[in-house]
Order: sequence, then structure tokens, then C-alpha cells
Amino acid sequence: MKIGIVRFPGSNCEVDCLEAWRVIGQDPVMIWHQETSVKGLDLIVLPGGFSYGDYLRTGAIARFSPIMNDVIRFAKDGGLVWGICNGFQILTECGLLPGALLRNAGLHFVCSPQYLRVESNGTVFTNEYKQGQIIQIPVNHGEGNYTIDDEGLKSLQENNQIVFRYATSNGQVHRNGNPNGSRENIAGIVNKEGNILGMMPHPERVVEDIIGGVDGRGMFLSVLKHFERRGQRGA
Repeated sequence: MKIGIVRFPGSNCEVDCLEAWRVIGQDPVMIWHQETSVKGLDLIVLPGGFSYGDYLRTGAIARFSPIMNDVIRFAKDGGLVWGICNGFQILTECGLLPGALLRNAGLHFVCSPQYLRVESNGTVFTNEYKQGQIIQIPVNHGEGNYTIDDEGLKSLQENNQIVFRYATSNGQVHRNGNPNGSRENIAGIVNKEGNILGMMPHPERVVEDIIGGVDGRGMFLSVLKHFERRGQRGA
């Protein structure tokens, strides 16, 4: 499996993503934002950070980086794209995912462990989890307040595109478990086709017990299982 991690000016989680993949036996490559091709890759990761200093809006400038033209082409052709935190913001800015990420409710930066409920385990990115499973993944953002209009929300619900919701420790989807004001407690979504995931929490930070937990590991293993199954079908 060939994985590329895009590095923008201001990214600060690309090495975390790289190391998380290495923990499970993969060897990703870094892609500088001024490159123009993702040819030969199976998965593109847009990592967290503060691309271009979050000027204008989070992700608004990164969306116009040279590499993004080919990332968009790759995604529209069915290639897997995974945006984490700032990567999620970039995906909404370039129109690959619906909605927008606004300033957190209360205007406070949040950085803490966060419980999530797995709303869909039928995706490329979540097949290693159980439906409704409660996992703990850290958040680290100032603009993670996911917002979408009523029509867009209805579409997400009807097409089973809501993958993660913020929850309390006992699994309740309630405002007490919502760290940023996100509509319907939404923490992560996929596109209709299921090949693009955007999420605000950071699973790459919980893939080893030594760094605080392994609840994020399932996402990496899910993608690997998808490619293993695809390879078996093609054999």
C-alpha cells in the first residue's frame, strides 16, 4: 500500500501521521505542497496543523496549493483521501466534503481527550470498529465547530455519511460531550461515495499504549484491511 502525507507550510502533525503508519508496518512518503502529482499512491493524508498560519480561514489558502489540484482529481477518481483536523478544514474549503468548520463555541481552543461514538462501521476507515462503539481520541483545535445547513444535514443523514459523533463517556450524544458546538455533535463525515473522510479528532495520537492509548489504531487497520480485501478480489 502506497501512502502519501501532504506537508503544507504550518503543518505540525505530518510526522505523527507518518509514525502512526509506521507503527502498523507501512512506510508513507511526504509530499511537499508545491509538488503537482500524487501518481502511484493509494491513499492521501492531509494532516493537522495551521497551514499558512490559518490566514483568511482555516484551510482557505492550502486549498490553492499546487498539490491540491491533483488531490482533487485523485479523490474524484475514487482515490482514498483522509483529512485530519486542518485536513478536514481543507477538504471542506475545496468542496470535497460538505459543510464548514467555524470557530469553536465559546471561542476557546480545545486540547483534550474526547469520547466519540462510531456512527458507521461500514466505511473504508471504520470497518475494524463496532457500530456504536465508544472510543477516546484527542482533539486539538480552535475551529472545529462543524456547520451545515438543514438540507445538507438531511443529505448526510440519508446517505449514512456521519461517521463519528462527539459523545459523553457513557456514549450519550449530548451537548455535555460536545467540545466545540459542532452541529448534531458531528466529529467526522465521509462523502457519498465513501472514499473521502474528514474528521477533527487526531487518531494518529493514539496508536500505541506508550503514548496514551490505541483507540485510533482501528482506523489505520481498517484502511489496510480494505486494501487487503481488494487485493484478494483482484488475485
